[in-house]
Amino acid sequence: MPPKRIEDAEGRAALAAVRAGSTVRSDVATAVRWTLQRLADDVPGNSVEVRVPPFAAVQAVPGPRHTRGTPPNVVETDAVTWLALAQGELRWDEALAAARVSASGSRADLTAFLPVRTAA
Repeated sequence: MPPKRIEDAEGRAALAAVRAGSTVRSDVATAVRWTLQRLADDVPGNSVEVRVPPFAAVQAVPGPRHTRGTPPNVVETDAVTWLALAQGELRWDEALAAARVSASGSRADLTAFLPVRTAA
């Protein structure tokens, strides 16, 4: 069964709450899941797995599909870093240089896809 989609109004509300300083787990979880959902919608594909534990992971970016085991292109980061990247408050190269994001594989550069489109 596919994961439940987060409605845009709900995602924007959670993102606004986090931007206003909320650290409530449900707000952070919804904001992370929604921005990952938006990334996957905007850049459909299966060549890169973007992980933000413990909240969610999505596959995005066109290219070769993996079917077993760990995918060859993986991006992993924490919720605070992901939300900063997704909102354009942190640049991809800055996150990599500060070791705030782990990216492996030749397609695991999300520069062209950030910030995530969250406007109506």
